[in-house]
Amino acid sequence: MANSTTSLDWCVVRLGEDHNWWVTEVSDSVRWDVDGLSIVDPRQVDHLIDSVDPLRDYGFDEDLLDVAFITFRIDKDLGDGKVRLKRVKDSIFDTDEKLFTLPDIVDDENGPYADLLDHLTRCRVKLLNDVIDFESPLTVDEVEDEIREDQNASFIEGKAVHSFDELTAIIDYTPAGFETDDDDDGKDSDEEDVGDTDLPDIDEEGEKSLKGDSSLKWDEDDEEEDDKKEESRD
Repeated sequence: MANSTTSLDWCVVRLGEDHNWWVTEVSDSVRWDVDGLSIVDPRQVDHLIDSVDPLRDYGFDEDLLDVAFITFRIDKDLGDGKVRLKRVKDSIFDTDEKLFTLPDIVDDENGPYADLLDHLTRCRVKLLNDVIDFESPLTVDEVEDEIREDQNASFIEGKAVHSFDELTAIIDYTPAGFETDDDDDGKDSDEEDVGDTDLPDIDEEGEKSLKGDSSLKWDEDDEEEDDKKEESRD
């Protein structure tokens, strides 16, 4: 493993209002800046693995997905909606354990995570050109420009782009006015899977305190209440 990541042994994460996890502290504060640093949770990892499956026919290399992340498991609850994660060496493809995965962005231009984004984009472009009859072939540059424009709009609004959203923006990308059969077939089931996965267990006494912390739960009840409010307005 690269020297830039060997000293990263643990990190502290919090669940944001957007129901995504964000890093607040790391063991290696010299190489890692936690400002806007996001981490992919176990339910999102499962979603990504399922979502890249259609890209395998277009040259997708799962090893690039594996090496682009540093894997962690829950160590203990720290209270106040924060959880300490401990680094592990497991592959996301070769374990049954629920893992959090931190994108390796120490080198944000030429590192493994940057390589993954480029690889995903190229595979998605190949898929789209195969299944959609464009007047002229879609290019990687066109896709990157459009996605970058959306990300810049978020930055202007002061919003950090979560790595899961960054990845799914590529995996799910389809030009405006077009759609693919794979997008329609997988959308509802994938979204349900992302929301239904439970948090993994933690060690010893931390398990009880984590389960009792409502800030660490996927709040489906709130979502149902919001739906009822919307229906009443209609």
